[in-house]
Amino acid sequence: MLKEIPATSNGFHWEHVHNLLWSYEHFLGKPLFDGHSDNPSPSQAELAQVVYSAPFALVSHGVESEPVFNYANKTALFLFAMDWTEFTKTPSKYSAESVSRVERADLLARVTRDNYIDDYRGVRIAKNGVRFLIEQAVVWNVVDEQLNKRGQAAMFSHWQFL
Repeated sequence: MLKEIPATSNGFHWEHVHNLLWSYEHFLGKPLFDGHSDNPSPSQAELAQVVYSAPFALVSHGVESEPVFNYANKTALFLFAMDWTEFTKTPSKYSAESVSRVERADLLARVTRDNYIDDYRGVRIAKNGVRFLIEQAVVWNVVDEQLNKRGQAAMFSHWQFL
């Protein structure tokens, strides 16, 4: 059973979700989703919960030399078969099989250069060994409103288990 995001009142989560949404809209020119149209002014905690509970997968990693995941919503945690604590300690390169890591590195270099891509397709692997194909994924640089780089994120709604 998946737990809710720990400490939704945690300032990092609020700020990070804001940066995920803001940078997506900044680079792609459209909102990530229309998930809070019933409440046009959600609180930080409400927005963090809406994003966490969204039906698409959303993940991000930080800016470390060996990036570690720092966010996953409920859908992503399900797909990767991990809980929040385990996922946010995992180097993001381990989301791909070792044979796909060169392709993944090329993808991230392209995102770094172009700020986003909206056509990613690739195989990912869950902790339990289950492989799944993601399609039509958007991968973008996460920045704050001062354009300081905070990491990279990916969102996808299309996947199939292999």
